[in-house]
Amino acid sequence: MSEAMPDNSYILLAIATAAIVTLALRALPFVLKNTIKDSPLLLALNRAMPLGIMVILVVYCLAAIDLADPPLATAQLIACLVTFLVHRWQRNLFLSISAGTAICVLLANGVLPALF
Repeated sequence: MSEAMPDNSYILLAIATAAIVTLALRALPFVLKNTIKDSPLLLALNRAMPLGIMVILVVYCLAAIDLADPPLATAQLIACLVTFLVHRWQRNLFLSISAGTAICVLLANGVLPALF
């Protein structure tokens, strides 16, 4: 027995509902901007989130390092160190991530495989 396809009106209603909910959720922060601007919770999140996000990213990256592959693991650890040092030196997120990525790619694909 084959299942019947839903009516076109049902499909259009589902798409319209999804579009309205998506639009409402995207517009809500702008509508409530003045109301929540001085919220103590929002101010606390504004102070804590950058550090929290960086901790999560560092833990995620370090947990993904495969120590069974010494050239790649060494490249990743050196890249983490370079990223940290460049960020401490310049305080520029784009520069530090770019430098760490470049070092990781250069070491993992060229320098370290030749040494191991």
